[in-house]
Amino acid sequence: MMARRRKKVNRSAFGNVMTVLFLILVGIFMALPLVFAISASLKPMEEVFRYPPTIFPQNPTSQNFSDLFVLMNTSWVPFSRYFFNTIFITAVGTFGQIVCCSLCAFALSLHKFPGNRFITKMIELALMFNGTVLGIPTYMIMSSIGFVDTQWAVIVPVFASALGLHLIRSFMTQIPISVVEAARIDGAGHFRVFWSIVMPNVKSAWLTLMIFAVQGLWNTGASLFIQSESLKTLSYALSQIVSVGIARTGVANAVSVIMMSVPIIMFIISQSNIIETMATSGMKE
Repeated sequence: MMARRRKKVNRSAFGNVMTVLFLILVGIFMALPLVFAISASLKPMEEVFRYPPTIFPQNPTSQNFSDLFVLMNTSWVPFSRYFFNTIFITAVGTFGQIVCCSLCAFALSLHKFPGNRFITKMIELALMFNGTVLGIPTYMIMSSIGFVDTQWAVIVPVFASALGLHLIRSFMTQIPISVVEAARIDGAGHFRVFWSIVMPNVKSAWLTLMIFAVQGLWNTGASLFIQSESLKTLSYALSQIVSVGIARTGVANAVSVIMMSVPIIMFIISQSNIIETMATSGMKE
């Protein structure tokens, strides 16, 4: 068997240099909002309103963060309570969304049953609608089962994510059915096949879904489902602090950095999985 010759890319050194420079410029352009946000949070008030504005603070300070924590401590609901609510909603909602979407995708992609194709088409159709469209029916359902004014009213609806189901199903359809059948011949049940064979092979998909879920739930603000102040989230509490006006611009900059830190950290950790998922599921189109 003759070894295949690798085709040599016909590209000049000048073309390579220009490609690298272009990618560097694009990277700088994409990083500018993050740099501006962090820089603004470290600026004293006299530099925040300076014109023309500067990219980096001349006298960096952490006073904005100190003022933020002082204001949070004056709230009649402890800061730790808002933080716990956000962590609880984010953790439980993310875990439940991954499990529910993965189980549904497992049934739709690796099992044939009447209505399989119809359900798949309905899921793809659901991707066309904004979540706001489902606001009223979701509220009616949560009210009928007694979840209004509880954290579960925010958590349970995210379990049924059409995007998450579509992502994971796109990966599961690429798993050879022979692998699943071999496991069943060896005596593995449905759940053993799901946890031990299927889920490790779609790791990139559910890690990507985890990032999307964390980003959405971490930034959950004022919700129509929750009226009790002690059940509201960190995003809501911080938005109330900075809503006073221009006097708290520095504090607002500090709030922006705190709220975007968790999604950014999650993305940095799992960025390779996001790229792989988008390339496989066709999300780039």
